[in-house]
Amino acid sequence: MEQLNVQKLIATAKALVAEDKGLLAMDESTGTCNQRFAAIGIPQTEDYRRAWRELIVSTKGLGNNISGAILFDETIRQQTKDGTPMLKVLTAAKIIPGVKLDMGAKPLAGHPGEKVTEGLDGLRERIAEYAGLGLRFAKWRAVFNIDDGLPGHTCIAVNASALARYAALCQEAGLVPIIEPEVLMDGNHTLQRCAAVTEEVLRTVFAELNLQGILLEGMLLKPNMILPGKDSLQQTSVEEVADATVKCLLRVVPAAVPGVVFLSGGQSSALASARLNAMNVRFKSQLPWALTFSYSRAIQQTALELWHGEDSNIAVAQQALLHRAQCNTEARRGSYTSDMENT
Repeated sequence: MEQLNVQKLIATAKALVAEDKGLLAMDESTGTCNQRFAAIGIPQTEDYRRAWRELIVSTKGLGNNISGAILFDETIRQQTKDGTPMLKVLTAAKIIPGVKLDMGAKPLAGHPGEKVTEGLDGLRERIAEYAGLGLRFAKWRAVFNIDDGLPGHTCIAVNASALARYAALCQEAGLVPIIEPEVLMDGNHTLQRCAAVTEEVLRTVFAELNLQGILLEGMLLKPNMILPGKDSLQQTSVEEVADATVKCLLRVVPAAVPGVVFLSGGQSSALASARLNAMNVRFKSQLPWALTFSYSRAIQQTALELWHGEDSNIAVAQQALLHRAQCNTEARRGSYTSDMENT
């Protein structure tokens, strides 16, 4: 890899986790975005999706808490009502634009209940186009179900290989890859089972990243927190989640990685903030990498419900969006409190 590219990758990765900021994952596919609109009665059209994304990117002060935004292809090509490209609005706010590159998780042939993420075909050409448009980082998500005998070694191995191939293509073009291996919180598994599965997944992923020559200093990890399944009878405290998550990460994440940017994975907004806060309160001074956020629903959902597709609600929705981003910045600092939820 050229030295210039190495320096660019390291600088971008550091910038994405600098100044107690985090990422906003606004990369919902058209189908996912439409589902969220339908659930609260917003018309599922491109114009409403454009209006929602304009509301987000034009929120004044968002760049004080958000370092980067992960975008869906549709958003990258959209403009605000006055004709300004969404990318230009973000960069003016000093928010680094990134892109979701995977094409979704599909059933893994011969392995019932398991999935593999697709999108490697033609990826080099797609990355070249995005780099030319000014995108500086990317994201690829793999998903793992916990069930009897799941995830299996094959599922973990093929997804780890795909994550590393995607990362290599990104770094070749100067884009920082975000590696997102998500162990889902669906099911009734215990905290301990989630920890064991997540550790196996991350060990396999980093072994594959090493095998394929990925520059660790020029990437970010986007993992799940260690949580019991949402249907488990053994729910745990914020502190237990923090302890289990950091213990797992310390075992498997190399110190060279600049940052861990957690996904929210279906957690409530308040719990996602509280758990991140507990990790930073208890461990921040001991950790080799930054612990921050890359949330989607945990930042957007309240604002989406307040907006409800109405122009008259834009200001209050933007206020809610900014408040949620501020809560997570405080969680990264270890100074978030539940009182902030009543502000």
